[in-house]
Amino acid sequence: MITNNINLTIDHHSVTVSQNTTLLDAAKLVGIDIPSLCYMKLHDMGIENKPAGCRICVVEVEGRRNLAPACVTIATEGMKVRTNSIRVLNARQTVLELILSDHPADCLVCVKSGNCDLQSMSHRFDIRNISYKGEQSTYREDFSPSIIRDMDKCILCRRCEMMCNEVQTVGALSGINRGFMAVVSPAFEQDLQDSVCTYCGQCVAVCPTGALTEVNHTNEVIKVLANPKKTVIVQTAPAVRAALGEAFGLVPGTLVTRKLVAALKELGFDYVFDTDFAADLTIMEEGTELLQRLTKYLSGDTEVKLPILTSCCPAWVNFFEKQFPELKDIPSSARSPQQMFGSIAKTFFADKIGVKREDLVVVSIMPCLAKKYECQRDEFKTNGDPDVNYAISTRELARLIQQANIDFMSLKDAEFDKPMGESSGAAVIFGATGGVIEAAVRTAYELHTNKKLDRLDYHELRGMEGLRQATIDFDGTQIKIGIAHGLGNARKLLESIKNGECMYHAIEIMSCPGGCIGGGGQPLHHGDSDILKSRMAAIYREDAGKEIRKSHENPDILKLYEEFLGAPLSHRAHKLLHTNYFDRQVKFQDENQKQ
Repeated sequence: MITNNINLTIDHHSVTVSQNTTLLDAAKLVGIDIPSLCYMKLHDMGIENKPAGCRICVVEVEGRRNLAPACVTIATEGMKVRTNSIRVLNARQTVLELILSDHPADCLVCVKSGNCDLQSMSHRFDIRNISYKGEQSTYREDFSPSIIRDMDKCILCRRCEMMCNEVQTVGALSGINRGFMAVVSPAFEQDLQDSVCTYCGQCVAVCPTGALTEVNHTNEVIKVLANPKKTVIVQTAPAVRAALGEAFGLVPGTLVTRKLVAALKELGFDYVFDTDFAADLTIMEEGTELLQRLTKYLSGDTEVKLPILTSCCPAWVNFFEKQFPELKDIPSSARSPQQMFGSIAKTFFADKIGVKREDLVVVSIMPCLAKKYECQRDEFKTNGDPDVNYAISTRELARLIQQANIDFMSLKDAEFDKPMGESSGAAVIFGATGGVIEAAVRTAYELHTNKKLDRLDYHELRGMEGLRQATIDFDGTQIKIGIAHGLGNARKLLESIKNGECMYHAIEIMSCPGGCIGGGGQPLHHGDSDILKSRMAAIYREDAGKEIRKSHENPDILKLYEEFLGAPLSHRAHKLLHTNYFDRQVKFQDENQKQ
C-alpha cells in the first residue's frame, strides 16, 4: 500500500507526518517546542510562511553540514533530527545574544514588557550577560494617529512585513537598506501616516517586541475621568466582550459582558453604554440605503450604484480610499457604529442630560487600532470638537483595569445604562465576519417583504473562509451577497467587481482576520484560528441569548427616531449619521526627487 506519509526521528522520538510538513510542526506532534521568533502560523489564512530570518529555530539534521531552520525545512523520509544538541544550543544562544546586543535594554518601561517574545526567549535561554558589545543601530520614532514605530526595538523578524504584504496586501512596510542600516519601513522611509497604511493594526498584533505598538490614550482618559467639569461616557464594541477575559486568564471565547460593564463603572465613567446600540442604528440607516438602491435597480435604473458595500470598518475605508478611490461611490454612506454613537451622544444625549457638547467626553473601547484614526478625521468633528474624543483598545483597557487595582474576576455583574445601552442580537454579531451583512439581512428582508422571517440564523453567511458568497431569497427576489475578511481577500473581491467578473447586490468587508474579533487591538492571538473561532462562537452565543434579535425591533432605536431623527435617511439622519469618502491615493516620491 502506497502512502504519502513521512517517517522521521526527532530527539529519538519516532514521528509520522504528511508530506510538506516542516520540522517545526513535526516536532510539536511529539511535544517538542522548538523556539522561534519570526515564524507565524498562517496556514489557515492560505499564506505559506517562509521567514527563516531569525535562525533561533535551527536544528541539527544528520547528514547535513549546516544547521537547518526548522520553520522552513521540510521533513523527509528517514530524517534524523536533533533539536537539543550542544551545537544547536550554542548556535541559538549566539544568535539571541547578537540580537540582544543591538536592542535597547529598557524593558522596565517598554509597553510590551511581560508580553514580549524576545524577552520571553531571553528568560528561556537564561541569558544574563551579552558577550557582544558595540554600536547599536538607532532610528527616529514614527508617530501616526494609531501606531507608533520604534525601530530601535525591531529585530528584523519580518513578521509585520509578511502580514502587511502577504495577508493584507496593503504594501505599507518592507525591508529597506542593507547591513547595519537595514530596517522595515514604508517606502523611502516615509512616515506611516504618509504611506498606504490603513491602520488595521495587524502588524502590531504580530510584532514580537515593542517595535510596533498602538498610540496609548489611557493617560488622557484617566485625566478626564478625574476632571469634575467633564461628563465622561464610554461605549464598548461587541468584539471586546469576547476577548477581554483572555487578559485575565480566561479561556478564549469567554463572554465577560457584565463584568466589563462593572469594570468600566468602577473606573469612574458617568455612563456606560453599548456600541451595539449604534450598530442597530447603523442597520436602520444602511439597511434602508440598501433597499433604496435595490428598489431603483429592480425598477430598471441602470445608474444606481451596486453592489452596496458596508462601511463600518475604518481600515477598510482607508484601504479603498487609498487603493480603490474609483469605487468610492459604491460604499454605503452610513458612518461606523463608533461614529454614529459619538454623534448621537453629543447631540441627542447631551441635550437629554443638560450637558454642553464641549463638556461631554466620549470614550470608546474598540478591538481596532484604526478607530483611533477614525475619530480624528475632520468630517467627524464639530467646530474642532470630535464626536468621539478617545478610542482605546481592548489591550489598553485591560492594562487600565489592572493599573486601577480592580480585581476583574471578583466584580459583580452590572448592566449597561439607558437609553444607549439597549441592543439586539443582530448588533452583537457585528464583531464577526459576516455579522454586519447578516444583521442587515434580518432587517432588510422584513422591511422589503412586510413578512416575518422564518429563521434568524443565516449560517451561509458565517464562517472563516476568507472569501464567501451566498444568495438570500427575499420572498422571490434573489439577493447575491459577497463577504471578505482580511484586506488581501478584500482586494481580490474589489478587483473582481472592478473587472466586471462578479455581480453582487451587497458586500461586507472587514479588514482583520475573523472580523473585529481578530482586530489589531485585541489580546494577541498570533494568527491562531482556534482562538478566533472561539471568540466568534461567543459572539453568536450572545446573539442567540438575546430577547430582541433584529435591529428594527430595538425599542430605544425606534424611540430615537420618533423623538429626534424622524426616519432613516431623513435630513437630520444624513447630517448626523452619514459621511463622505475621498480620494487619498498616496503619491510616492523619493526625497532626492524633491530636490
